[in-house]
Amino acid sequence: MPYAKGEGPSVVIALGGNALGNSPQEQLELVKNTAKHIVDMVADGVNVVVSHGNGPQVGMINNAFAYAAANDGKTPEMPFPEAGAMSQGYIGYQLSQAILNDLKARGIDRSVANVITQTVVNPEDPAFQNPTKPVGAFMTEEEAKAKAAETGWTFKEDAGRGWRQVVASPKPERIVEFDAVKDLMDNGYIVVSTGGGGVPVFETENGYEGVPAVIDKDRSSAKLAADFGADMLVILTAVEKVCINFNKPDQEELSTMTVAEAREYIAQGQFAPGSMLPKVEACIEYVEAFPKGKALITSLECAAAGLEGKTGTVITA
Repeated sequence: MPYAKGEGPSVVIALGGNALGNSPQEQLELVKNTAKHIVDMVADGVNVVVSHGNGPQVGMINNAFAYAAANDGKTPEMPFPEAGAMSQGYIGYQLSQAILNDLKARGIDRSVANVITQTVVNPEDPAFQNPTKPVGAFMTEEEAKAKAAETGWTFKEDAGRGWRQVVASPKPERIVEFDAVKDLMDNGYIVVSTGGGGVPVFETENGYEGVPAVIDKDRSSAKLAADFGADMLVILTAVEKVCINFNKPDQEELSTMTVAEAREYIAQGQFAPGSMLPKVEACIEYVEAFPKGKALITSLECAAAGLEGKTGTVITA
């Protein structure tokens, strides 16, 4: 029997790494707090799709299998797409369980579904010509060259610490399970999906094919929100508001930005690559694709107040 949808807006929430932990045990405790803030929104009538990062988690899985394969002679190496799917599964399980437990504790008759998600990327994406994202275990230069000859993978030296496999970070083109996510959302479910940006896949004549790559989860969340026509994309991070002149005497918090203003700040180098820059870029992509929507960047603790327009940084077309 379908659950009753909330009467409020539809929102795609992209959780930052501070909402998760560095181990399954630490994460299990942290997601209880994360769930509380998400259920606060649900209690206010907001309809929620939750996405999340998976960088530390997929690295842990990849390293564990690589170490076991190299040392016990029995464990197979785990392909990177499968490691990504594993991370989606266990993070999604813990998030879904924590949200469901909080819903039940409050007597809210809603349920949660975790959808393991694939994301189509283009084989011609320029990112594949210059893989830059380090993944997996460290190894010597000799080991890396031997593995590269065996597998065709790309390895690079990583900040003097050893050699690691590097993968591309291509642009998301389509969420394969979009219809499933939409159907669940339309029937009143809280949905956890697009974890880690989704498992990257090529779409071929014979169907889908996993590819070792990492998709930025904020960009995939922006794609999902735009395609869904969500009223708001919410990107949660460690700060309450986006700042310019960050950590300088003239630091300034921003409550609003238009796309034009955001692009000007990017041109000035105001947002750090690998930190605030990809979040702002994802917001731009969302509001340009769905101009009726609003994008919000704020902290987990301020998310509910941000939805009410009381805090955070709102980006509009």
